[in-house]
Amino acid sequence: MKRKFSDRANWRRILKKSYACIPYDDPAFKGFVTLYRIHELRDPLWKEYNGRRMCLADKGYLWMQHFPRGEHFVVTTMFDDKGRVVQWYIDICKTQGLTDQQVPWFDDLYLDIVVLPTGETLLLDEDELEEALDDGHITARDSAMAQKTAGRLLSLIRQKRFPYFDMSLQHRKTLLEQLGWEQGTRGS
Repeated sequence: MKRKFSDRANWRRILKKSYACIPYDDPAFKGFVTLYRIHELRDPLWKEYNGRRMCLADKGYLWMQHFPRGEHFVVTTMFDDKGRVVQWYIDICKTQGLTDQQVPWFDDLYLDIVVLPTGETLLLDEDELEEALDDGHITARDSAMAQKTAGRLLSLIRQKRFPYFDMSLQHRKTLLEQLGWEQGTRGS
């Protein structure tokens, strides 16, 4: 199981970034929201889904992560340099926590859900979850919890009841204003 940190301190692709972590405690969301703005990087990050190539990280891109308290998932919303959503990436995780420096982290349970702005939804890395179980990196209980969590989230997404799509747009606007980060077309 791999521990992933919201500040991506070891991401060698990135040369210059801005990072912020904001605690939230309101009726709609309790947990942490992080913003990761890319200013300079070695080379863009591209991913292919069903034959369609997409840029996920480039100059001016903003990654927002929601760490909902008490949940077994983390939602990353990736915005391009014009402020448009590129994708929502949902990591299923065993646990979440905070470093001594107040940087949120999660222990990744391999299973991921990608939702594109078109509404297309993909469940990824079922094979990695199975392999981790076979190799003894996770327990049968971890695997079952990951599958149950993914099933619950996919059901909410299908029913159009997954709140993080709208929430990410609202939080992006609010937090960029609150932090005084530029919202224009050169980097949102």
